[in-house]
Amino acid sequence: MTDKAYATSFATLREMEGHIGQELGLSEWTTITQEQINSFADATDDNQWIHVDPEKSEKHSPYGKTIAHGFLILSLTSKFAYETYSIADVAMCLNYGLDKVRFPNATPSGAQLRGRVSLITHESIPGGARFKLKVVFEIKNEDKPACVAEFIVQAYTK
Repeated sequence: MTDKAYATSFATLREMEGHIGQELGLSEWTTITQEQINSFADATDDNQWIHVDPEKSEKHSPYGKTIAHGFLILSLTSKFAYETYSIADVAMCLNYGLDKVRFPNATPSGAQLRGRVSLITHESIPGGARFKLKVVFEIKNEDKPACVAEFIVQAYTK
């Protein structure tokens, strides 16, 4: 398993099918800022102090600082997917949904995250394919990931 960012490029959506069970890519690190956390809190009306109050979090949180919302971390799924694979003959992709999602570790403000993406399934549908990706949201210098999710994509060819 590599530790350097990379992406897999496919000429066709059908070619992707041969990579079931394989890792497709590893994104670059991205920093989760307090500004992002605050913006997400405003957008979702989830203003719990553990996310938005650095002073109170320093005193009372087991993490000693604010942490990102789990759903903020999950919202990076598309970003990490875009960074870890490409398919030349695809005109459009849709978020079809998620299967199993877990948040085994909190993401403190200022932490760096990256996505490790693998292909779980791939099935043909009229005009394209539906495939499931495993996305592991790694936190720099942590053993446990922030999130592990199964992301389902519906892709249509040109």
